[in-house]
Amino acid sequence: MKLEHILLGVLLEHPSTGYDIKKFLDTHGRFLRSNTQMSQVYRSLGSMESQGWVTHSVDPRPGAQDAKTYRVTDEGATVFLDWLTGPYHPASRFQDPELAARLSFAGFMSAEQLLRILDVEIQTRQDEIARYRNRDRREQWAPTIAFDTELAESVGERLHLMGASAIDAHVAGLISLRKELLDGQLSSRSLTAVPAELRP
Repeated sequence: MKLEHILLGVLLEHPSTGYDIKKFLDTHGRFLRSNTQMSQVYRSLGSMESQGWVTHSVDPRPGAQDAKTYRVTDEGATVFLDWLTGPYHPASRFQDPELAARLSFAGFMSAEQLLRILDVEIQTRQDEIARYRNRDRREQWAPTIAFDTELAESVGERLHLMGASAIDAHVAGLISLRKELLDGQLSSRSLTAVPAELRP
């Protein structure tokens, strides 16, 4: 996932100035991408404009510097949707922000497209739980400086338990989301086009 994908999605939701986008990235968007600088936003906007993905109009503002409001072109919308609805390949860590980014733009997807992403993520994480939950976590310590083996093992075990709890909650939340979507609780949009294999 690139910064450009997030910017295109935000601009498709509502045309914005670079400043407005930065405000978004500092609040809600911080959970999709960390530590995005203003220079990165403007550099990406400039690159996207040169590729024909966005255009801008100048909004005169009395007593202040004029603002550029950016809008997505048809080509930019195609680039965004190709990423959003394209094949989803989960990262090795479930905390990776790409899933959250795709889900945050769910309004641009059909129920079927959203369900396919959820199914890939759920199956991947369930497979990981089955494979790694009860793995042999013993370490063959051979420290070359002062080292508290008991402390290292105790903290390591607690990190394992915390991680197990977190991924279990992640999977349970997605399963619940999937059920609510299929039950029609999330949108009035018809689900008649959802293939039978995606239903419970």
